[in-house]
Amino acid sequence: MARWTRFVLRLRWPVLGFWLIVLLAGGYASTRLSPLLQNTFTVPGTDSERARHILEQHFGDRSDGEFLVIYKVRNGSAGLRRKLERSIREAAKGVPTGQATALQDEPAGVVYGSILTRLNLAEAKGYTDDILRRLRAPPGVDAYVSGQPAIEHDLDPIFGKDLRKGESIALPIALMVLLAVFGLSFAATIPFLFAAATITGTLGIVFIFAHYLTMATYVTNLVQLIGLGIAIDYSLLIVYRFREELERGGSKDEAILRTMATAGRAVIFSGATVAIGLGLLLFMPVPFMRSMGVGGFLIPLVSIAAAATLQPALLSVYGRRGAKRLHAADWLRRRRLPVPHLAGPDVEHGFWARIARAIMRRPLLFFAVGAALLIAATVPVYGLQLTPGSAQGIPQTPEAVRGLNVLRDAVGPGALSPTQIVIDAGKPDAARTPQIQAAVQRLRTKVEADPEVAFVQSGLGPRYVDRTARYEQVIVGGKHEYGDEPAQDFVHRLRDRLIPAAGFPEGARVLAGGGPPQGVDFLTQSYRYFPWLVLAVLLLTYLVLMRAFRSILLPLKAVLLNLLSVGASYGMLVVFFQWGTGQSLFALYQFPQIEGWIPIFLFAMLFGLSMDYEVLLVTRMRETWDEERDNVQAVSYGLERTGLIITAAAIVMVAAFSGFVAGSIVGLQQFGLGLAVAIFVDATIVRAILVPSLMAVFGRWNWWLPVSLARVVRVRPSPLAERGQPAFKAAGR
Repeated sequence: MARWTRFVLRLRWPVLGFWLIVLLAGGYASTRLSPLLQNTFTVPGTDSERARHILEQHFGDRSDGEFLVIYKVRNGSAGLRRKLERSIREAAKGVPTGQATALQDEPAGVVYGSILTRLNLAEAKGYTDDILRRLRAPPGVDAYVSGQPAIEHDLDPIFGKDLRKGESIALPIALMVLLAVFGLSFAATIPFLFAAATITGTLGIVFIFAHYLTMATYVTNLVQLIGLGIAIDYSLLIVYRFREELERGGSKDEAILRTMATAGRAVIFSGATVAIGLGLLLFMPVPFMRSMGVGGFLIPLVSIAAAATLQPALLSVYGRRGAKRLHAADWLRRRRLPVPHLAGPDVEHGFWARIARAIMRRPLLFFAVGAALLIAATVPVYGLQLTPGSAQGIPQTPEAVRGLNVLRDAVGPGALSPTQIVIDAGKPDAARTPQIQAAVQRLRTKVEADPEVAFVQSGLGPRYVDRTARYEQVIVGGKHEYGDEPAQDFVHRLRDRLIPAAGFPEGARVLAGGGPPQGVDFLTQSYRYFPWLVLAVLLLTYLVLMRAFRSILLPLKAVLLNLLSVGASYGMLVVFFQWGTGQSLFALYQFPQIEGWIPIFLFAMLFGLSMDYEVLLVTRMRETWDEERDNVQAVSYGLERTGLIITAAAIVMVAAFSGFVAGSIVGLQQFGLGLAVAIFVDATIVRAILVPSLMAVFGRWNWWLPVSLARVVRVRPSPLAERGQPAFKAAGR
């Protein structure tokens, strides 16, 4: 690390110039990113994806590029039907490959039709305004353009508004925290420069990926708010340590070298643990999850690169003068204002050292209390229910959503995203044979008898049988929205019982596609691989921390405590969203289910983020142990030296995640709350109570790493210290 830091210091101006280019180029790319993003939940290799492909290729039905045109007739007039047909045909000219379907009449004066396109979602949503300009409703009729492309188009500015709202919460809190830690000092600007460079750099790379991969709409909010929290955290830790090293004496460059060898090294290990969890999302078989993984994975990678290059270059430019603080607190105390001291006269008697010693006198008691709190917070997870998504979890004010609700009220929620059963008869003209038609009729009869089914549509016209007469589709509208639990249960009955019981002839293949089956496949495929993701994250994190801590027990402790933090986060999702506590306290959505991507992405993100404070805390303890060989002193000194900075970093991180909660999209609210709860728990109960109590119990075994394992992770071994006084007695002296 020292050799690399010297290299960066020699080239500090070229390094700063490079990051300035990254800032400008990434900032420009971020303004062009939104049209390339799309939320699609296709699941390759599943029946629903095969059905979607057949419908697109043989029926011209690409659901993610399909617009709905909804008319609400207030006052009828002569020739109204012809005027509406002319209106939708004219609107269809606003989009390439647009083709208007026949209009359908529904109760309460609702008439609707579709504009089919062969465009993907990202392409189609860009033509929403063109359709709106061409759409002319007759007098006495309200017209709406809806469907997934129009809804995504209307939500894009809402995502931007939510992002600005989140930043308006996070940035002032971050500034206040930095001023509280650094005082009136130019050093408080370094974390903001670091954050600006890493966020724009990450968005610039996402912009490149978005040209070749499907990237979720959530990625921009994810990168900016999580990137803000991580960047300020990492920079805050390094700048704080730089000040300490300056106080020890020596030159500015020597202080930077010592800072990067300690805090810089800890930040790089922290970033690596975040990257491990998010990087494994890249192996998920679901494009939506992979796209979120790409965005999340790039955040720590760019932050690590900036910590190793931009950060020492900035410290070199700022130097002693830039890091110097005005002692505003002492000035206020001299005027007899009650500004508290958070530390004693030395690190042995500071606030956090006193807490550590108090806990280590009765470690089992404190551990029992802390663990009981986390377990109690985790228990509600047994009521967790998942959904692939819902149209009710977004703002209801955009025109596209209001139009969808008009149609929903008329035809029922299940009709908006029906199940599409595709029959592949095996060869051309086979779909019209008596054997296939008899099986279709048997299937229709059984499906109509299902309590979840509202209607079934089938026939021999071009909407239901393709030109080759090899493929036929049966459309099934349910009574519930596609992500609701009754709709998911129907998919399982359809696939497991109803389709096999229809008795299709040998050689025919029946696929269940459309909204509900695709949602079920999304959850099934995602959670089929989730246990392997968990196992891989646990193993790789353990190995990385074994190298960072040079210990067998400390990484195991960190992994187990992190699992408790994640469990508490899941439990609070149930309490705040499914039970409605969040609606009562903070006017959040009350929703019977949690969006399916949330637990997976929370685990991947939290397992790395929660390690930040663990790495910083334990590496500081490790430094003291290597010098003093006293477990109590190592724990109390490490907690005292990191207590203030970890608390400050956690406040910044929680503020950044609260920006998600303040938004208007239920999925991001759930994601933000889960992150904020876990970071709060980790920075308080875990770091302040459970870590000191367990380290008191383990005593000298905390620091043991035998030669054989040290060779595996390529670090110096840490032999077991000779037995001294028992840990409990030492802690209470």
